Amino acid sequence: MTGSTVENTAGDVWIRRYHPTGAGAPRLVCFPHAGGAASYFFPLSAALRDEAEVLAVQYPGRQDRRHEPAVDDIHRLADLLTVALEGTIDDRTVFFGHSMGASVAFEVARRLERGAGRGPALLIASGRRAPSRHRDERIHRLDDAGLVRETRALSGTDSTLLDDEEILRMILPILRNDYRAVETYTSAPDAAIDAPITAFIGTGDPKVSVDEAQDWSRHTRGAFRREDFAGGHFYLTETPDALRHKLLAELRTVG
Repeated sequence: MTGSTVENTAGDVWIRRYHPTGAGAPRLVCFPHAGGAASYFFPLSAALRDEAEVLAVQYPGRQDRRHEPAVDDIHRLADLLTVALEGTIDDRTVFFGHSMGASVAFEVARRLERGAGRGPALLIASGRRAPSRHRDERIHRLDDAGLVRETRALSGTDSTLLDDEEILRMILPILRNDYRAVETYTSAPDAAIDAPITAFIGTGDPKVSVDEAQDWSRHTRGAFRREDFAGGHFYLTETPDALRHKLLAELRTVG
């Protein structure tokens, strides 16, 4: 990331802004997947820098926050992020959460609407089942080899990193922590937000079916749409141009 500027916003360590954007641009707050970090959204920030202010969430326990204990509960993580994000929300703020990040973004939106009286203008839930849909998954209980196999199968982490023993030792505890958070997460079947929701899904994603994505419609009191992408769970890196195009279309709906 040579030549880029990394700025903390909201006076804390939770948010990264990689590319300054002109005043008045819509704001896209990005929540990473299990095992992911803010830097995953650096390419997206670069691609949208002329059209949107991209803020990427940095969870504890990774990269520059690697010495902090990771949070293995979605609700606790959402509590902490709600405090960090309260000062960044306006009527042109869009939440974009991928996989685990979609659940976190939904819970943060609920808390902001309930407490501050203002949540995001739109939630984009990507690569994640609706909160009311549950699968009995126990990946966090697998041994290290099983956890690595799961990660390779989803292509969520560069395979060369998984081949490096030293890096692998750093990654595995975070992956296990995040899978535990996702797999133990529950939400009330009727939990809903006022903000409209758009569900993004890769048509070849083994982690979420069309029906499971469609059920996000039950969790908004506003409008709902679904957008399908060619690709698997990480269609984001497989079809970056399509993602950028669709995100811009969504951002334009908030002005």
